[in-house]
Amino acid sequence: MRVTLIGAGRAGTSFARALTSRGHRVSLVHHDATPSLVGVDLVILTVPDDALAAVAAALPVSRSRVVAHVAGSRTLEVLAPHPRRASLHPLAALPSAEVGAERLIGATYAVAGDPLVEDLVASLDGRARHVPDSVRTVYHATAAVAANHVVALLGHVERLAEAAGLALEDVLPLVHQAVEDVARRGPASALTGPASRGDVATIDAHLAAIPPGERPTYVALAREALDLAERRDRTAASWSA
Repeated sequence: MRVTLIGAGRAGTSFARALTSRGHRVSLVHHDATPSLVGVDLVILTVPDDALAAVAAALPVSRSRVVAHVAGSRTLEVLAPHPRRASLHPLAALPSAEVGAERLIGATYAVAGDPLVEDLVASLDGRARHVPDSVRTVYHATAAVAANHVVALLGHVERLAEAAGLALEDVLPLVHQAVEDVARRGPASALTGPASRGDVATIDAHLAAIPPGERPTYVALAREALDLAERRDRTAASWSA
């Protein structure tokens, strides 16, 4: 497939490396360039989200190619007036071209619009999940929680560890084990600790001991864990009834 990527940041360079490694003929240009699109099958916009509409509007319109973006938060409307539009958002962090290219191979992609992008995902050994524009914002919120909020949570863990005279690296193996258990068994079955047992006395003791500035975060997460345990127990009770 002949692919032109517009936008030479981390996403653009990551896609360029990944697609080239799978035999696609790739051209990577900066967002302010005027690319030649003769014979191009797919144009992928890897520019900042706020620039998508302007960059798309500046491209010549043709029914012979697809114009797509990789923005998780944007719908297909930003690609007007192009008749063949699509989006493919990888559920992967792309910190650099090298790491990003590796992660794009075999990644899960949220796709919408023209089915040509599904062929592209398949060439990367990826998994395509259809996410219509009607739930696009909810989808992007999910991705933000899975990535950004998990990192914020680990910041909370780091501060608690320091209060106990430990370092984040001391408790990271426990984090890895918890994630592995969720992958194998699901969140409800993977839940352990005082919230899983309904041990409110221990939770109260934790709150009394941890730094005051960390208490609101702990309370919010403890409530979420208690709710998860309650839902798990109700489900188990309904199955045994």
